[in-house]
Amino acid sequence: MASIIWSAKSGSDWSDSDLDAYNITVVPVQPSEFFPNPDPSLDHIDPEILSSPFDATPLSLDAARYLRHLRLAIDAHQESFVDDFAAGTLRLLGFDQDIDPQSLLDTTFVLLVLVEDKTLANQTHDVEAQVIAEAIAAFQSNNDKRTRRWLDPLQSMTIPCITMIGTLPTFYLVPVTRELSAAVISGEYPATPTQVLQCRTELDSDLDSEAGMEDIEYRQLAFKRFLAFKTLARTHWEPVLQGF
Repeated sequence: MASIIWSAKSGSDWSDSDLDAYNITVVPVQPSEFFPNPDPSLDHIDPEILSSPFDATPLSLDAARYLRHLRLAIDAHQESFVDDFAAGTLRLLGFDQDIDPQSLLDTTFVLLVLVEDKTLANQTHDVEAQVIAEAIAAFQSNNDKRTRRWLDPLQSMTIPCITMIGTLPTFYLVPVTRELSAAVISGEYPATPTQVLQCRTELDSDLDSEAGMEDIEYRQLAFKRFLAFKTLARTHWEPVLQGF
């Protein structure tokens, strides 16, 4: 296996076979193991966003706008609807405010990877393999930026990642090393295995989970997972940004 040369290709074309080719496995873990605090407070979020069905009236402007994006994402036949909803959710929960904007402006570092897909019925590709490929590309981009600033390249970085299939988020921690990065560039099988941690957002009933964030209980759980992930992601961002 170690002698196989694998043709490099775009991250959007990755599948499970590419993960096998680069000695990458995905390990599902429970929220209690994945998040430092899996049950953060939702008190600061508009209660109408948390608890309103689509047909509720009247609604605040923010709640009406968010629920409209949610409704479009649930029945999406265009991936842009899921894109808009995912971006709106991250803004709502303060992901764009969690890091000093000046630091982001100065470094242009990739600190989080988000990959969206259509609904469960309209999936177009393997989003799990794609998000891992994008994490590796982010590591390469970050090291390129460090080199341009005459800084030593990172030996490794854990990239926080999110996939959104419709309105069902799954969270990942993707550890990327220079060995893995070089193997992907050269199309060779790395000797050292890579374990990616995965945490799904699921209710006790799989049927309730499949409804995604249209289901109010699932919506509240998803918000808690996003907030818990923001805290977790920060622990991986801060060491990378030190010294910039």
